[in-house]
Amino acid sequence: MTLLDVQDLTVDFGDGAVVDGLSLSLEPGDRVGIIGESGSGKSLTALSIIGLAPDSATVTGSVRWNGEELLGRSDRDLSELRGDDITMVFQNPLNSLNPVMRVGRQVAEPLRLHQRLSRGTAAARAVELLDQVGLPDPANTSRAFPHQLSGGQRQRVGIAIALACQPALLIADEPTTALDVTVQAGVLQLLRDLIADRGTALLFITHDVALVSGITDRLLVMRRGLVVEEGPTTEVVTAPRHDYTVELIAAARATALDEEERVG
Repeated sequence: MTLLDVQDLTVDFGDGAVVDGLSLSLEPGDRVGIIGESGSGKSLTALSIIGLAPDSATVTGSVRWNGEELLGRSDRDLSELRGDDITMVFQNPLNSLNPVMRVGRQVAEPLRLHQRLSRGTAAARAVELLDQVGLPDPANTSRAFPHQLSGGQRQRVGIAIALACQPALLIADEPTTALDVTVQAGVLQLLRDLIADRGTALLFITHDVALVSGITDRLLVMRRGLVVEEGPTTEVVTAPRHDYTVELIAAARATALDEEERVG
């Protein structure tokens, strides 16, 4: 059964569509990427799917989760879905984490809210999750505040929170942009391993061709709110059909060559 079925999704702020008639679907275990430059509408697509588009936006079309329409539902209804069946890892973990709450409590919170675990059981499970995402000394880390961790460690905490309730769909919105290349590789490998182990579907949002090639099976290319190309990731990257996709890939290759020359 189709988990997520998005048809003709349009997001408009009154002066033209920022997302214009986007359609996509995900089955259990699918790994789908959306790629495009800043302002292409890719992140707004993700936010609109889970009911987090700005209040000033008009969102139309259809977003069905397990056959049930999500557009038009109350935030209270959607909040029960978010953090349980559908979760999200955001671009900047420092902004997405509560700065005055210890990270263990933040990992435990969805377990208490959605799975009704006791405080003690949720706390113990939080330490287990911090261990699973590769954080050192997870019991001690659980007592830390976000500012006491590195950027890569904070992103791992965000992944632990997102996967705490074993969601059917994980949306990752530019999850490694704020990290250096070495840390990026570790976080991506972690995501690959964890979603494979759990059979979680993935919607991966990025501007980076190299990243999307390593983690998705299917790819949508967005430009100015429109999907200009889509298909299996390998085919889109190796034999792009749209001029914009060709430009994206050429720019990514030039950047990679520059980096190799700099390091070399």
